[in-house]
Amino acid sequence: MDTEEQLTAQIKLVINTLENEYSKELNSGILKLIYKRYLQALEILEKDKNIEELNIEGGVRAYLDAYSDYQNPLLDKMHKAEKILNNLKTT
Repeated sequence: MDTEEQLTAQIKLVINTLENEYSKELNSGILKLIYKRYLQALEILEKDKNIEELNIEGGVRAYLDAYSDYQNPLLDKMHKAEKILNNLKTT
């Protein structure tokens, strides 16, 4: 699996987690913004657009600023996606 495929899979994992565990919170606030950014990122990746347009970086920090829930497993998933994207942009 190449890096772009890893990123796509990780983004889908974040989206699924948000939809399954936070569906009621996706209508407003920071989770709505994070969810929208991940949906847009998935669309960009699936349509082979420029990865420079991906805007998922900073989602972990935004979540922590809003909730201060450092133990939330969603953060690990988002951090992994941001790390993969960073690696993809630097190669």
